Amino acid sequence: MHGDGKTLKQNPPPAAVWLTPLRANGASAPAKDRVYTLLQKNRRFTPHLLIVPVGSIVHFPNADPFFHNVFSLFDGRRFDLGLYEAGSTKDVTFGREGISYIFCNIHPEMSAVVIALASPFYAAEGDEGSLRIRDVPADDYMLHVWVEGVDHTILNSVARKVHISASHRDLGIIDLPQSPHLPGLHDNIYGQKYDAREPPIY
Repeated sequence: MHGDGKTLKQNPPPAAVWLTPLRANGASAPAKDRVYTLLQKNRRFTPHLLIVPVGSIVHFPNADPFFHNVFSLFDGRRFDLGLYEAGSTKDVTFGREGISYIFCNIHPEMSAVVIALASPFYAAEGDEGSLRIRDVPADDYMLHVWVEGVDHTILNSVARKVHISASHRDLGIIDLPQSPHLPGLHDNIYGQKYDAREPPIY
């Protein structure tokens, strides 16, 4: 992690790091730029990984010529947008911190992740296996790491306290264990397997 940022040795799955100030009066996410878009097109969510400040509104426009049904049953933000047609859009407000795994109840190949944070100090993915968080003030922080497919208990064990100062801004390399689970395998909104007998006609 270099200069004004932090770096993570990254595996192929999407990854993110963020710093949470340990002091109660530490910085929080800015109030601007709280509207984001998670596009549905070609049976894919774009982007696959989206990091937003707590309180943000995320638009879920349907740019495919058929129906989608976006849902999440995970702790970050639980919701079911129901069936909606091509050319329409629905919105979700992410009002508290958490990681939300997003799926479509019709198309099992569709998945995305929304991470809502109260801290403005974060980075996602990166070039050449590194992540950089810019403009981090000198202070004490908790360093958090997320990698898709890695169990949360393993990721919690990687989290640690760090101190940022003018002379200490490089936190080195974080090696993450590989997950035995394949990302993207999930049940539908009813907790059942998707019907694989024939592909949907929409």
